[in-house]
Amino acid sequence: MMTLTIEAVYDGKVFLPVSPLSLRPDTRVRISVTPHNTKSESFLDTARSLQLDGPPDWSEKLDEYLYGGQQLDND
Repeated sequence: MMTLTIEAVYDGKVFLPVSPLSLRPDTRVRISVTPHNTKSESFLDTARSLQLDGPPDWSEKLDEYLYGGQQLDND
């Protein structure tokens, strides 16, 4: 079984492949649709959208929160 991933544009009636396909005409296929976000979000946009809750000094006291107050010895 051949698996093929294609990018296509939906024109309101049909899906139009962005580039030529290596399929014969009238080949039956099963299509799973995943909308492709044309505007790529930054990591910061994604992090903000998660609406995570944490202490305001998280970045300053990271070791304390991760390791229970133990400081790592860098020697």
